[in-house]
This record gives sequence, structure tokens and C-alpha cells, in this order.
Amino acid sequence: MSLNLEEKKAVVAELGAELANAQTVVVAEYRGIGVVGMTALRAKARANGVYLRVLKNTLARRAVAGTPFAGLTDHLVGPLAYGISKDPVAAAKVLSDFAKANDKIVVKAGAMANYVMSAKDVSNLANMPSRDELLAKLMGTMQAPITQFVRTLNEVPTKFVRGLAAVRDKQTA
Repeated sequence: MSLNLEEKKAVVAELGAELANAQTVVVAEYRGIGVVGMTALRAKARANGVYLRVLKNTLARRAVAGTPFAGLTDHLVGPLAYGISKDPVAAAKVLSDFAKANDKIVVKAGAMANYVMSAKDVSNLANMPSRDELLAKLMGTMQAPITQFVRTLNEVPTKFVRGLAAVRDKQTA
């Protein structure tokens, strides 16, 4: 079923709005995947905050034109699913992980602002920890010295109390 001109303009505008807030775009060929597989991919993408859309490449080219992802237009050939995310790693991780489990999905390319990535670059990006994981590691690293300092401060009164208890026990015995 083809779209009329107004519907096409709405799709381009919707994709343009998503691209305006995006940090990463990943395109994957989905040739031969069934409805069940595509539904599973959409659910996984939704759970990870990735906007996943299948649409005509001409509409995608129009939406990408004039954005930092314009270099991606050379790779928009064939039946493609577009993964767009605000998290730089999420789209790459979702599509790469799904491609490992399902041979019908093939990651073709990706893009970050003003940088086009090959399929290998997208795979490398997918292996990086997500923003949340990196923040958790950073907070753990920053918190470790403070925790040790608090333990050291707590040890002084604890030793004093133990000393008093030992003196008391010695006097009562």
C-alpha cells in the first residue's frame, strides 16, 4: 500500500524529528525475516529506547538530507530497517545483538554526527558499554576513596571503644 503525498511528508517530518535528537543511526538489511522475528526486534528496540522503523529509502534520504547523518545516503540500498537512538551505543547494540542471533538481519552501516561507520565499526560500537554502564563505573570509582575515608574515620572511635571495653573487662576480672 503506497502513501499519498501528505502521508509521505508526515513520515519524513517524523523521521526528521527523531534524527534531530539522535546521536546514532544504524541501518540493517532485513531480507527474509518473518513477522515474528521483526516483532521481536521491534520489542527489543522499544525496550532499549531505540526508534526502529522500516520505510522506503527515498523517504529516508529526504529525512537524512541536511542533517549530520547525510553521509549515510550512499548506504541506503535494499530493504532496510533504521535504528535511531539518543544513546550512542543503544541502536548499534540492539541491531548487532539481534543480527548475531538471526542471520536474516545484516547490519550494513551506521552514522554518528558527521561520521559514517562501516558494519565493522557498528559492531565495535556495539561492544562498548552503554552510557549508563560507564556512569555506574565512574560513580563506583569516585565513591571508593570516599568510602575508604569514612571507614578510616569510623575506625578511630571503634578502636577507642574496644580499648575501653578491654580495660573494663580487665578491671572486672
